[in-house]
Amino acid sequence: MPTVFTHVLVGGLLAGPIRAEVSRARLVGLLIVLSVLPDIDVVGFMLGIPYGHPLGHRGLTHSLAFGLALAPLATSLVFPRLPRFSSGWWRVTVAAALACISHGVLDAITDGGRGVGFFIPFDEVRVFFPWRPLRVSPIGVGSFLNRAAPVLWSELLWVWLPALALAGAWQIRRNRRVG
Repeated sequence: MPTVFTHVLVGGLLAGPIRAEVSRARLVGLLIVLSVLPDIDVVGFMLGIPYGHPLGHRGLTHSLAFGLALAPLATSLVFPRLPRFSSGWWRVTVAAALACISHGVLDAITDGGRGVGFFIPFDEVRVFFPWRPLRVSPIGVGSFLNRAAPVLWSELLWVWLPALALAGAWQIRRNRRVG
């Protein structure tokens, strides 16, 4: 998996293009939480759930179904005054789904682990993408500190710089439209 820093960056940046009558801080907060939430499955290790089980690490909580099901619920809970099924509600819901799903996508481009269960509960197959430039971040602070440099370098090169460039280009485009 990538580091929590990278999941947070991607989730936070997804708020940029969203136009809805909602608090920006709450929107960014929601998207950040959803971008990190799939790793709640690491609790399964303490409960004796095997890695390869559908409820194990990179299983159900990393699936497309989980992201698509959680997004409307999260949107409605965090923004209860936003009229359900309005255009603003849909914008936030789509961003919420993308934030949650981005977690599995990032995990699927790492060089370690056992793949991501994108299609759980319909299919238990675990997959990686053919292109896997990110170094997997070890679980645990001590393990991470021993291998932080190559992990962070790969994330900077392959996620942070492109994501920040896209966000900057989007902001320039938006400013030109407004100004």
